[in-house]
Amino acid sequence: MLLWVGLFLIVGGLACVTVDRAATHFLYDNIGAGFHRFLARTTHMAKAAHWLLAACLVTALSWAWLRWIGDNATIRLALQCALAFIASLALGSAILHGIKLVLGRRRPRDDLEMNLHGFKLFGFDLDWNSFPSGHALTIMCVAVIATALWPQLAILWFAIALWLGLTRALLTAHFLSDVFVGAGIGLISAREALIYLFPKLMLPWF
Repeated sequence: MLLWVGLFLIVGGLACVTVDRAATHFLYDNIGAGFHRFLARTTHMAKAAHWLLAACLVTALSWAWLRWIGDNATIRLALQCALAFIASLALGSAILHGIKLVLGRRRPRDDLEMNLHGFKLFGFDLDWNSFPSGHALTIMCVAVIATALWPQLAILWFAIALWLGLTRALLTAHFLSDVFVGAGIGLISAREALIYLFPKLMLPWF
């Protein structure tokens, strides 16, 4: 299921390219200061560095526990989940940053402030790094791992992930298409990482 949802998000995201600029200008003109502050406070909950640091800490602490204190099923599960997230993020990020470098897209703020927009194919310019969204990819990887742990809350995890991804567009840090494509890559990357590296974490409907 995650494969099809991921593909749906990617296709939907590509379709959004035609309305991206209009949507960005609408959001920029209509989101109030109070809501903007709320978005700014929450959006970085999807930042890759925070989750990667947490996963590395869990990995190190779990390994130390298993090595020096003894075997424990909960600790082994925590270690597996942390490693699964790191693998998912690594796979997804390799794909995402390859796309960023090859397709090269200006951020919405460049359009809003300098009227610079569009793609720069094979430009390999780090300033053209909007497409796809790394935040959306990261938080979808988190949602997949969280669902593997607590499947009864799957709707909640994915709803939170989708919302945090959308904050990037609402803040005009990314276009809508950046968010949806990044989220789709995140879903598929996490699913593939679980299938091939951590099959014990897989759910039947993944």
